[in-house]
Amino acid sequence: MISVVASITVKEGKREEFLEIFHGNVPKVRNEEGCVEYFPAIDADSGIGVQTLDPQVVTVMEKWQSMEALHRHLESAHMLEYREKVKDLVEGVSLKVLRQA
Repeated sequence: MISVVASITVKEGKREEFLEIFHGNVPKVRNEEGCVEYFPAIDADSGIGVQTLDPQVVTVMEKWQSMEALHRHLESAHMLEYREKVKDLVEGVSLKVLRQA
């Protein structure tokens, strides 16, 4: 099992537009072979002191059955289309690809 945590920093004032496009792509991703879990999340204020809140960051939580499934996902037509749609809304991306220790 492969887990992915992608932190996407969107331009100020563009989070809702970004999320609308992202949510439109979610069903396509969830239908991909090897997709176990895929959803966007935003910071929730927990009141825990060490938490850092950033309203410009959308965190994407993913689980894939294999590294091969993840690679197929990244090269899929709908992901290429999605990236083209959001390219002017995104300031940066940080990616963590993880396997169980």
